[in-house]
Amino acid sequence: MSQVVEQLAELTAFRDRDVVDTTLATALRDLLAPQQVAIHRCVGEDDDRRWLTRARLGLQDVAASADPLWTELHDLPRLDAFPARLLALQQQAAVALPGTPNVTVFPLTTDREVVGVLELHTTEPLDTASHRLVGSILRIYRNFQALLDYSERDTLTGLLNRKTFDEAFYKLSGGGAAAGAADPAGGEPAPGRRNGLATHPHYIGVIDIDHFKLVNDNYGHLIGDEVLLLLSRLMRSVFRFHDRLYRFGGEEFVVLMRCAGDAEAGIALERLRNSVHGYAFPQVGTISVSVGYTRLKPGDTPSSAFERADRAVYWAKSHGRNQVCSHATLVASGDLADDSKVGDVELF
Repeated sequence: MSQVVEQLAELTAFRDRDVVDTTLATALRDLLAPQQVAIHRCVGEDDDRRWLTRARLGLQDVAASADPLWTELHDLPRLDAFPARLLALQQQAAVALPGTPNVTVFPLTTDREVVGVLELHTTEPLDTASHRLVGSILRIYRNFQALLDYSERDTLTGLLNRKTFDEAFYKLSGGGAAAGAADPAGGEPAPGRRNGLATHPHYIGVIDIDHFKLVNDNYGHLIGDEVLLLLSRLMRSVFRFHDRLYRFGGEEFVVLMRCAGDAEAGIALERLRNSVHGYAFPQVGTISVSVGYTRLKPGDTPSSAFERADRAVYWAKSHGRNQVCSHATLVASGDLADDSKVGDVELF
């Protein structure tokens, strides 16, 4: 019993989702001694969902292995490539496959959705006591994930909230306490932390709905909330599964993404702008967004990077709206100075 308590204490000691997944796999490996334990997450959208392995541990492994976070979606296996995992998702119940080894698949759920599966490979089929133990630990895992969601996610849209942005920023830029930290899945520093922003460029995009105040004034706040929710869904469908999506409040959204260069970042954000402008929002009809973006620089703080992207948004709004603007391009063309101050133009 003391070992179970210790493992549960370890599981709930972290606030980093990646570490929690690895700790869950380690706890079950230590408690049940399976040949292998793995956590596979569902990523992608709609009819192109894939398996991303977040943690895989063998009985003798010192550290967990995992798929690289920056893996392209099309390189990951489709859900139907593993029927037992898919069945566990669909039935939201454990699925057992007798054989050598015996494979038991448990669905991983949160209060919002089924997010993946836990897979155990054992020499013998799991007995009733082991099933109950796994089920109890997964309930604790689910409750802990709910607490993380409550503190980290926007209640309306389910996107990450403003207060999680700084920590993610420093992880990407290599600053703060996370600098040089090992990737919890593989024991190796994550790419952004190891090589810095010069090797793996990252961008921040700020997305602001044009004339959103008019939506609330003309249609009411319930319709306004529906617009925000639908925009968040469009963002999920447009951006990659490893891009970090935030709602900062009101009609302002942010994306942190890794791109090869300024042009690639602009293409991704232009794809969102087109998707939003081409979408028929119930009752409201067509809306548009103004977008500004900038590359993260060594020595940046979250506020300095955000301010550059926000200046580009301001320029977009004051020059016609419904467009994507690069801060670097605006500076190079002379349309925006690095130390420019925004004026008192009414944009909303």
